[in-house]
Amino acid sequence: MADSLPPQRALGKRLRKRFFRTPLDVVITVASVVVAAYVLIPLLDWTIFSAVWSAPEGDASVCHGVEGACWAVIEARWRLIIFGLFPYEEQWRSSIALVVLVVTAILSCVPAFWTVLRLSLLWIVGFAAFYLLMRGGIFGLSVIEPSEWGGLTLTVFFFAAGILIGMPMAICFAMMRRSTLPVISRTMAVIIDGVRSLPLVTILFTAALILPFVLPGWLQGDKIWRVVFGFALFFAAYQAEVIRSGIQAIPSGQDEAAKALGMGYFHRVTRITLPQAFRNALPTTINQFVITFKETSLIVIIGFFDVLASGNAAYGTGEWSFAYVEVYIFVALIYFVFVFSLSLYGAYLERRMRVGQH
Repeated sequence: MADSLPPQRALGKRLRKRFFRTPLDVVITVASVVVAAYVLIPLLDWTIFSAVWSAPEGDASVCHGVEGACWAVIEARWRLIIFGLFPYEEQWRSSIALVVLVVTAILSCVPAFWTVLRLSLLWIVGFAAFYLLMRGGIFGLSVIEPSEWGGLTLTVFFFAAGILIGMPMAICFAMMRRSTLPVISRTMAVIIDGVRSLPLVTILFTAALILPFVLPGWLQGDKIWRVVFGFALFFAAYQAEVIRSGIQAIPSGQDEAAKALGMGYFHRVTRITLPQAFRNALPTTINQFVITFKETSLIVIIGFFDVLASGNAAYGTGEWSFAYVEVYIFVALIYFVFVFSLSLYGAYLERRMRVGQH
């Protein structure tokens, strides 16, 4: 048997075959390299080599007259972006609360926690710790109203709360829409389609501004929780259809076999229907998570100081008004990290489930 080519020669052969196989390929490759160099060299120079990375004592004048990016605005204003209006001397609480939510989410991704009881306890403890740290009022912590919460911490809170409240609602909506009782199924269809037909902004405005005029005082609750519920309702309406499509992909014979074995409705749903439905609907569910995280930016419209609003405030002062591009790039990177992490985890779950099917 002939010896295989050395790695260097094999790589060169693959490159020639892929990029220089014909004269047209050569022209396209060379033109692409020239265009990439024309774009990337100035971009790298602006981003890294000619950039200003620090501003002593927050002095914005160090960026005046420079041709590169002014990343010093991030050094000077990162607290405002991450914590928003949270009092400066209490920002350690917001830091710990943010870490608690992130760690809770990471632990939820560990297979050892994938039982209803463990996940429920994990998130109950995580959210209780988050709320006590942010709200205060115990253990000598000063009370900080939700109107003073903000920044990245508030964005992550709305995302996590919307998912955690919305997912059980979505499961209930999906099962009720599949009910054999026409009254239940048709009523739920009207509710789901009605919510899906409305823009999220409309629902958030209703929860924040209109409900206080409709509900009695004892039922109004805090504005932040009304908005969280509206956010969760919007997520649940879309996710219910995702779950329902996953259920419809399950062969009907499985449910019939479970009935023949004497399994009750609850056990059939929790042990047969829902696990397979989530497996079938996993890609769409991850995509729904990504959309939900990006939609948290809409809460700024109803008066909450999320990470995007904090970014606007970071450059909004006169001395840093010229550095808006750098601030938006930093905020975009924050969104990218969270969204890309969700996508990677979704890909991991898909691989894991494919292996489990073989």
